[in-house]
Amino acid sequence: MPWVNCRDNQRYKKMKIEMMKFVKEHVHTLYWEQDLNCASTTLQVLSEYFDFVVEKQVIDSAIGMHGAGGYQAQCGIVEGTLMFIGILGRAQSIPDPEIVSFCKKFAQSFEAEFTSLGCKILRPEGFKPENPPHLCETLTVNGIIHSITLVANLIIEKIPIQKTNE
Repeated sequence: MPWVNCRDNQRYKKMKIEMMKFVKEHVHTLYWEQDLNCASTTLQVLSEYFDFVVEKQVIDSAIGMHGAGGYQAQCGIVEGTLMFIGILGRAQSIPDPEIVSFCKKFAQSFEAEFTSLGCKILRPEGFKPENPPHLCETLTVNGIIHSITLVANLIIEKIPIQKTNE
């Protein structure tokens, strides 16, 4: 199924709007009802969007990946997406060098779109106690939309994913 490279412009616009709504609703729920961080949220949303099971233990492993536990290192949206690309690629027997190449292309694309891969730039106010919770919600939504688009463009030609709810 052509998720992004759709020739029917109206169909593409409808799919994009549905994707944006899906991501926004899921991020909000995962942030405010489950109090997940950006990396765990990214893994969960990508897993649900692509209808590809990522085990709870793997999602739980991203608990400290929100800027390396608040150290303001690599962005959790990036880390969650890189994990998803690796899990999905391996599950579909894509050769490791191709998975690594996909990860690099994703990182380059994310950096070009959002100016950085690091929380220090993306969230310059840091992780201060006075910050409101889930300060990066809008960035997370936009980052995951970017991730979905790129993951679809990078991998979908190699992996015949079909949504089960269509």
